[in-house]
Amino acid sequence: MFNNLSDKLDKALHLLKGHGKITEVNVAETLKEVRRALLDADVNFKIAKDFTVRVKEKAIGQNVLTTLNPSQLMVKLVKDELTDLMGGETAGVNLSGNPTVILMAGLQGSGKTTFSGKLANYLKTKKTRQVLLVGADVYRPAAINQLQVVGEQIGVEVYAEVDNKNPVEIAKNAIAYAKANGKNTVIIDTAGRLAIDEALMTEISNIHKAVHPEETLFVVDSMTGQDAVNTAKAFNDLLNFDGVVLTKLDGDTRGGAALTIKSVVDKPIKFIGTGEKMEAIDVFHPDRMADRILGMGDVVSLVERAQEQFDEEESRKLQKKIAKNQFGFDDFLSQIQQIKKMGNMKDLVGMIPGAGKALKDVDIDDDAFKGIEAIINSMTPLERTEPKTIDASRKKRIAKGSGTSITEVNQLLKQFFQMSKMMKMMQGGGAKKMMQMMQGAKNGMPGM
Repeated sequence: MFNNLSDKLDKALHLLKGHGKITEVNVAETLKEVRRALLDADVNFKIAKDFTVRVKEKAIGQNVLTTLNPSQLMVKLVKDELTDLMGGETAGVNLSGNPTVILMAGLQGSGKTTFSGKLANYLKTKKTRQVLLVGADVYRPAAINQLQVVGEQIGVEVYAEVDNKNPVEIAKNAIAYAKANGKNTVIIDTAGRLAIDEALMTEISNIHKAVHPEETLFVVDSMTGQDAVNTAKAFNDLLNFDGVVLTKLDGDTRGGAALTIKSVVDKPIKFIGTGEKMEAIDVFHPDRMADRILGMGDVVSLVERAQEQFDEEESRKLQKKIAKNQFGFDDFLSQIQQIKKMGNMKDLVGMIPGAGKALKDVDIDDDAFKGIEAIINSMTPLERTEPKTIDASRKKRIAKGSGTSITEVNQLLKQFFQMSKMMKMMQGGGAKKMMQMMQGAKNGMPGM
């Protein structure tokens, strides 16, 4: 995300390298390029201009500390200003009320239904909430069916009245159903239109007045740039919503909506969607996003994602297996599944400081482990437990069963034995080494 903006800001801030101090002349040249980078990212001209004026005011007259050079100081000033522009502080979701009612609003095609499912999954797993999804889009063909598929996928009940075409009535009935069935959170997926019109605004306003939601979230496709900001303003004028959800941020190379929506509607970005999976949802942290835009990575979020998948009991069992030389392909496969649950691979790599820039032109596929999984799944239980039993004839059978070559099977076996040996030597640090080897998997692992 923000690849183009990151590159252009990096080049702009490099203009100060080699200078002994910040002056009005050299900072003007740098900020001219910063403003150009923001405009290319589809940031409103006035906001981009005000941004650079504020940075300039803070930069002129600053004494460069002995530990910093002018370029580093400017990076810090730009980072602080980006953080403020995107909201400054992380905004939480209001879960008061019994049940808590969350109303989702937005145009058709913004990803509202999918994100309703992601939010339900997030609240269910991270906040241990009893969630009810409500299908209040009575116009779009198969909208309710789509929500039901999503609900089944994440194990969340969906309330729907297929023959009822009154969304206000459906929403009120759903809340009554939630109270009677022990659901403490209700997420209402409303209808959208291709553009703002009177019918859409009247309907969403009527639902809002009828259910008095604790949270009204405006869902917007971040790839629509300034159009997203304009649409958000129109909805906010009517609903006075509580926060913004930016979807499809993983596919957005500009990022103007993320940068400017807070300053236009004065409402925080609360969540972002970063992929197609139900787990691809992140709480929006302005400071961490500013770090990522400036190529500093986001180690805190990376560690948080890893901790979410970390099972202390499983880790103890794994350490015992390593100590006894019993680490097999089933254990290896389990570790791969945990890494995959952390999110899409390109997003994870972007959280590693410096890695996003170094690998910006490398195509990191979400199916990066597909070849490895196919090979392991083609092994017998004995072969997974005792990899050393895999001889030439077994390799041939495994290659045929997985649709790979004997060379690829050999590569996986070789790297597996090397990793097992390393983990045995390192004991407690084995998991970290495995992560490093996964990241370097372009060096010949099958399916990479």
